[in-house]
Amino acid sequence: MNPQAERPASRLLTLLALTAGLTVTLFPFLYMLSTALKGQVYIFEYPPRLIPAEPTLQNFVKAWTANRFDIYFRNSVVVTVTVTGLVLLLSSLMAYAFARFEFRMKRWLYAVILILMMIPAMTLIVPQFMLASRLKLLNSLWGLIVVYTAQNLPLNTFLLRGFFEQIPVELEEAALIDGASAWDVYRRIILPLSKPALATVAIFASLGAWDEYVWAMTILNQADKRTLPVGIATFHGVHATDWGLVFAASLIAIVPILILFVLLQRYFIKGAITGAIKG
Repeated sequence: MNPQAERPASRLLTLLALTAGLTVTLFPFLYMLSTALKGQVYIFEYPPRLIPAEPTLQNFVKAWTANRFDIYFRNSVVVTVTVTGLVLLLSSLMAYAFARFEFRMKRWLYAVILILMMIPAMTLIVPQFMLASRLKLLNSLWGLIVVYTAQNLPLNTFLLRGFFEQIPVELEEAALIDGASAWDVYRRIILPLSKPALATVAIFASLGAWDEYVWAMTILNQADKRTLPVGIATFHGVHATDWGLVFAASLIAIVPILILFVLLQRYFIKGAITGAIKG
């Protein structure tokens, strides 16, 4: 059989498979949007309609103004921005040290980081709670920030170390000869050349802080300290049958992460692949 004749058929099958995958992936979001744009009386109509007959934004307005949702949103923004900044700083410093410096127990410490990547977060809930209680971090956003930062450090240090090792050492040696310190090399050479990897770390850290539910639900009892995942769960409890309201709240929570990914997506794939392969 002619190989050239097989190419159009192969491309068609690939296109059909990608289209089917895209449809399966997008349908839940389209259903959420459709339900959020419907009034309560139209949510359980039969046959169901994906495109609402009388779309309305009332659910979004009510979701934002009801049940302290704006406070939950603000708390999530504070936690996510702080965690992302701390993870970028600490993981990049650790990765730079592992990639460029020689020190005692370097291999053992890096092995510990790799082991920490393999430990499920759920198994650490009890010791984390005991530690947070002793440090008086319960019912505090800092209790979330400290744990989220620690949970994100192993994977992102692993990714950044692999990326840093690909940066030519000659650039750093030239800077050191010119009188630059190690801090200057890190700040003026390593970080500017590592934008893809740093963007990947920013996305991973943001997702880990924005969407986390179990730890936030464990330590936060005060309503004014809740983040979006916990807030939406309680919101669902208060409005158990108002699915339009619940889906509207969920869509509002999704938007910031989508915006972040759109802004950084051109760096994301390159940074993730490079760090994982080299690391």
